[in-house]
Amino acid sequence: MSAAHSDFSIRPASASDLDALLALERAAFTTDHLSRRQYRRHLHSATATVLAAVDAGGLLGKAVVFHRAGSDIARLYSIAVEARARGRGVAKALVAAVEAAARAHARTRLRLEVRKDNAAAIALYERLGFHRFGEKPGFYEDGADAWRYEKPLP
Repeated sequence: MSAAHSDFSIRPASASDLDALLALERAAFTTDHLSRRQYRRHLHSATATVLAAVDAGGLLGKAVVFHRAGSDIARLYSIAVEARARGRGVAKALVAAVEAAARAHARTRLRLEVRKDNAAAIALYERLGFHRFGEKPGFYEDGADAWRYEKPLP
């Protein structure tokens, strides 16, 4: 699975991306960081897909999606885009790649949680066809609440 865009591409992440993935994780999120060990496990897991958006300058963004066995639901666990890459359609392309990965794992729905105070992400998900169906109080390490979203994958 690899998707090309005008000035970047999306591909499965590899162990050689670990340092860049961890740096992006720290830059994008103040809490709830994935560790090197977690990334290593997810890179080699049959129930996870880690995607990297890259250009000639390196990593632009990443997404982690889980495909739980015995479920028709995939879960977009984490997505982040480098500050230098914002406004280039990287997040939208990553979500499309996540949807393709979910379909490849025979999933019919994609779910995610998003911080209630993350207006930009909420607007993106709603623009891309996700609908809010619930909430999770105190979901994040810092106690922030989350909205739950879902999108059918025809």
